[in-house]
Amino acid sequence: MRYFQFILAAAIAAYGAGTTTNRTLAEDNAEAITLRAGTAKAVITPDEPLTLVMGIPPTGKEHDIFARVLVLNDGNKRLAIVTYDLNCLDVATPILREKCRDELGWDASQLILLATHNHAAPIQIVPANFDYGRKLADQIFGLIKEAISKERGPAQVSVGSGYGYFVRSSGNAPVDYEIQVMKVTVGDEVAALLFNQPVHPLQISDLGKISKIDTGHPGYAIDEVEKALPGTLAMYADACGGNQFPDRGIIISGTREQVHSLGHDLAQAVLEIAGGRLTDVTGPFQSKLEVISLPLADPMPLDEAKQLVEKQKIPLNIGLVPYPEEQRRYNWVRSLMKHYEEEIPFPKRTTDRVCTDDAFLVREYETPRDYPCTYEEVIVARIGPMAFIAMQGEVCAPIGMRIKDQLRRQKIPMMVFAYMGEHNLYIPTREIVRLNAYQAQVIQIQYASPVGWAPEVEDEMVDGVLKVTRTLFPKVPAKTN
Repeated sequence: MRYFQFILAAAIAAYGAGTTTNRTLAEDNAEAITLRAGTAKAVITPDEPLTLVMGIPPTGKEHDIFARVLVLNDGNKRLAIVTYDLNCLDVATPILREKCRDELGWDASQLILLATHNHAAPIQIVPANFDYGRKLADQIFGLIKEAISKERGPAQVSVGSGYGYFVRSSGNAPVDYEIQVMKVTVGDEVAALLFNQPVHPLQISDLGKISKIDTGHPGYAIDEVEKALPGTLAMYADACGGNQFPDRGIIISGTREQVHSLGHDLAQAVLEIAGGRLTDVTGPFQSKLEVISLPLADPMPLDEAKQLVEKQKIPLNIGLVPYPEEQRRYNWVRSLMKHYEEEIPFPKRTTDRVCTDDAFLVREYETPRDYPCTYEEVIVARIGPMAFIAMQGEVCAPIGMRIKDQLRRQKIPMMVFAYMGEHNLYIPTREIVRLNAYQAQVIQIQYASPVGWAPEVEDEMVDGVLKVTRTLFPKVPAKTN
């Protein structure tokens, strides 16, 4: 009995020492710097009807969509966290990176672009919507400058988490219910409240059709949070929810009542977390952007490809067809046959290809870009003792859970996001690849890759993110095994 009492006392002492260390680090950082924070937001609802994410022009507007900006300044470096009620930013991403570099002197890791993954908004991969994307770049850059002009301090940053049990998963996977919250205060005021959850937004639909511009359930949660905290900029961005969906409605479609009730549930959970015990992470910044090269599978044999072409009557002479054209789903077959016919080497890794504005994975751009879209981008920022991780694409929940577990083992406060930057390519798990579920197919049926994912994509994604994180947090293991 005495042995177990000794072990328990030692564990309590160790836990106390760990929390004291984290608290002291935050206090030391806060004394060393004066953090300042600025915010801005604007409506980004287009004036003209544009093709929505679901492939149709809008029939009206249910709720305006917004872009929101939080700029943090530690006296030496700035971080801009930008959220927007869009499926993805796409066309605007490289333009914004160039503007921030040329006019503000920032590197790309200082600009963290995060989507709510809203399906009731214009989608930029449609060529007719490219101009909207270019206008977004100008508008969001203006918001960044506005937020900088409104910086005030001293500011304090604190983080915490809780759970929202209104999520379900697909693909034989456990459910990640976690909600993460970052609160930025200036004096007694809450200047900004950033929160996430790994789940597709629920959208208002009419007989299963999402046809009106709307904000999805996270936008209604934002409305409720801002009503409860006047003067606060509430911000939402999606976490690693590529295989997770709301517990009501059908996939991502629900009634108006279901969408509003889900937004209410999320808001209540966020307000409870924000009003509870949080960890102070106020401190100086570091940030890094890296591209993780992920493994691809071998191509379908030529004989099978020919049989598929004949069975499905796939036209091979129309090139790569943009969204929302019906033949888009066979772009990968045309690419596959072109590789065979012209003896083009098949890609082995995602870094063998770049992604175009209309979401085609190709060998090179017709016009070179300063900031090519190459999978898989990750930004890791260090805010005091906190890890802020943002991953490109629709990362499936088990990948995010494995990354978070490694950080928790080292007692590192964190926020972990997906849907960063341009183009929402799903990053699937080994099991999703084995099942050949939808999330595994998207690289071909939406992105025109002639090959699919190798099963090792999950492990290499997790290890790649941890490797980047380790450059700023030496305690993080380089690999999970």
